[in-house]
Amino acid sequence: QVQLVESGGGLVQAGGSLRLSCAASGRAFSNNAVGWFRQGPGKEREFVAGIAWSGATYYTDSVKGRFTISRDNAKNGVYLQMNSLKPEDTAVYYCAARSNIIVRTTADDYRYWGQGTQVTVSS
Repeated sequence: QVQLVESGGGLVQAGGSLRLSCAASGRAFSNNAVGWFRQGPGKEREFVAGIAWSGATYYTDSVKGRFTISRDNAKNGVYLQMNSLKPEDTAVYYCAARSNIIVRTTADDYRYWGQGTQVTVSS
């Protein structure tokens, strides 16, 4: 079992930055693909970014060039650096881990989920 806890959300003005953290406990998850998803008001949960066991990274088009996902396996942590934030980035952000080394963009492919952290970007 893997337990995930997100932190780092908050309120920021458009153009600002936030860094989300995802801390894993229960067992090491260095061999798990990890993804960040988000769910805005009235919207479905969507894939934002993912990182494979190899360190390969994947992003949805709307955040490319603005967000950076990284992982520190020694600390059992995954991070999402978000720059140039826009009001449309407002959502609850979730960290999720697969029982697999490959990143997928569908939420159903992820077995472990955190409770989410709210990100609000004001215009």
